[in-house]
Amino acid sequence: MTVTLAKPSAPSTTPGAGFVLRLDAIRTLLSHIPESLFTLLFRVSVAAVFFKSGLVKIQSWETTVGLFRDEYNLPILPPALAAYLGTTLELTAPVLIVLGLFARLGALGLLAMTFVIQFLVYPENWAEHLMWASLLGWIVARGPGTVSVDHLIARRLFGRG
Repeated sequence: MTVTLAKPSAPSTTPGAGFVLRLDAIRTLLSHIPESLFTLLFRVSVAAVFFKSGLVKIQSWETTVGLFRDEYNLPILPPALAAYLGTTLELTAPVLIVLGLFARLGALGLLAMTFVIQFLVYPENWAEHLMWASLLGWIVARGPGTVSVDHLIARRLFGRG
């Protein structure tokens, strides 16, 4: 019985091998981007959408109540109450999310609002609502990341981080 040992292979001369190595190097480099950077971008981008909507609503309260009465037409809640609750959520939850202070709670409130908008108000805008829900769901599930007040509090109270 003879055993043949394989010789060390020379650098690949296969066409495209250099390209594949460069792709792998780029992929490795990109994998070092901190997740917390993306989480911060998620927080700011989704918060901006809702905060801008809240700012528009407080410009004319009469128009806002009319919008809730005539266009949104939500079941159960009177239009004035629905307008007040919705606008309050749109102006407070984004601030919490951007600061990363009780961010999961703020994101959960806006996620619930997104579901109401999707299923009761504008079901045809499902792609936009899916994007909002994805970003908000990430924040609810993973938290606001290391660039947040929540992270500082957890580190101080629980020694985490």
